[in-house]
Amino acid sequence: MIRFPLRLPLSIFFLAATASHAELAIASLSTITTDLAKNIGGSHVKVVPIIKAGIDPHEFEPTPLDVRKVADANLVLFTGKGIAGYLTKLEEATGGSSKFLDVGTSIPSLIMKEEGKVVEDPHWWHSVENMKRATRVIATAFSKADPANSGSYQKNAENYLASLDELQRWIRVQVAGLSHDQRKLVTSHDALQYFAHDYGFTILPVKGISTNEEPSSQHVKEIIEVIRNQKVKAVFFESIENPQAVEQISKESGAKTGYTLYSDGLGEREASTYESMMKHNVSTIVDGLK
Repeated sequence: MIRFPLRLPLSIFFLAATASHAELAIASLSTITTDLAKNIGGSHVKVVPIIKAGIDPHEFEPTPLDVRKVADANLVLFTGKGIAGYLTKLEEATGGSSKFLDVGTSIPSLIMKEEGKVVEDPHWWHSVENMKRATRVIATAFSKADPANSGSYQKNAENYLASLDELQRWIRVQVAGLSHDQRKLVTSHDALQYFAHDYGFTILPVKGISTNEEPSSQHVKEIIEVIRNQKVKAVFFESIENPQAVEQISKESGAKTGYTLYSDGLGEREASTYESMMKHNVSTIVDGLK
């Protein structure tokens, strides 16, 4: 009796290869950490974005489905410094089944006042140097969670750090086109202090750190006076906010408006990666203030 070799469908081999490819399941509570995780993890991680582009992290509340996704993850990334008011509830809801990583905990904070209290500014990613720190934190965490692929995570991190160095050089060249007197940013809420610290800008925010805070009529009046007296050329608003207050300030002060910045996270198209977000913001700011 002649026996023919058993022929298995190619899908069987594909499934076997997939099963042998261990994935690190990463849940991300910020579009910033999502982008970092994808760049550092590469093909070895499966990144589940809990907060997606266009969602305000100050107002986000996790759904039961979000809780389930977080509970299924090996590691949960968040940016820290108080931006995620829901975090304690989320940790309790998952029953301690996942490890949470505060990516911002080792990043130096800028201290600010909000509603009479001293708080940490949570928007640290607007400093490229801070993104470098975050890159190293995540690469180390991935390597500990998945030692077999540590070399890949470290190599990816090195490549990403090199791209951040290039981005930093590009930003410095662009900002150099503005005199120090021109570096005044009127923004719809106070989210660009780290950027201002790195590149010598003064921030004049309409709102405080949180998008929930509404400006008083007196505060708006004071900003209008500053714009007039210091001849600020443009006012900016964030992509996820209603521009009504900024448009009022623009109308009464004579400054130009219509300039959109991304501050609390990435965008869906033109600012869908950290690099493209920073390039969009810098180009918009420089063009508006020249």
